[in-house]
Amino acid sequence: MLTIGELASYSGVTIRAVRHYHATGLLPEPERDHSGYRRYDAAAVIEVIKIRTLAQAGVPLSQVRGLQRADQSEFAVAVADIDRRLAAEIRERQRHRQQIAKLAAGDHLALPSEVVEHLDQLRALGIHERIVQVERDGWILLAARSPGRVTEWMARKREQRADRQFVEFYRTLGHALDGAADDLQLVELADEVSGYLTRMADAQGDDYVDDTEIEAPLVALMDRLVVDNVPPARRLIELLTKRGWAGWTKLERQAEHR
Repeated sequence: MLTIGELASYSGVTIRAVRHYHATGLLPEPERDHSGYRRYDAAAVIEVIKIRTLAQAGVPLSQVRGLQRADQSEFAVAVADIDRRLAAEIRERQRHRQQIAKLAAGDHLALPSEVVEHLDQLRALGIHERIVQVERDGWILLAARSPGRVTEWMARKREQRADRQFVEFYRTLGHALDGAADDLQLVELADEVSGYLTRMADAQGDDYVDDTEIEAPLVALMDRLVVDNVPPARRLIELLTKRGWAGWTKLERQAEHR
């Protein structure tokens, strides 16, 4: 006959685990001997090993009791059901691992690959990292709100990246969003930016400057994101409005300046 410590040792569990099995009713408690100790036989060792094996396989202890009482066919059905549940959990954890792996890839975490490629292309073109980050944050909102339109918008972005004037417009914006820019610099940059916008709109049409057709509440949210994170943008927007261009996320030429 075995003590509780010997039972735990033979079964490959801790004494605490054996006591927990007693408390949950999974393992009957034997009577104490004349010395006041509980003694266990080989059947108890086998029962604890079964409980331990089921628990290590991922079976909740709340389900172990039912399996203990099941006949062979019932046990097979229950185990198959548990296996299906575990397989589903594995797939979910694999999905989580894929998402976590994206953390190391930075922009990939919250953006489609084609948007990440676009941001990388902007960097390769020498666009200031500040403007890339502002655009990235905007794309996170856009992709979450309208994922089905991302491919359409990216096709337009590819056209714009191929346009030297548009690239220069982006480069100019990078300077405009520099936190150290004073009001005189912003005035000069507003003249330069509005000049780019006007030339592009005259040559290509107003839709060339902005054709995203984003809903008004989302436009307001994205504009707020920009001015909160890059304070000089607020002043630049004011200066651009005086020069005939309203907005930020959705730039529109005012009628009197057409």
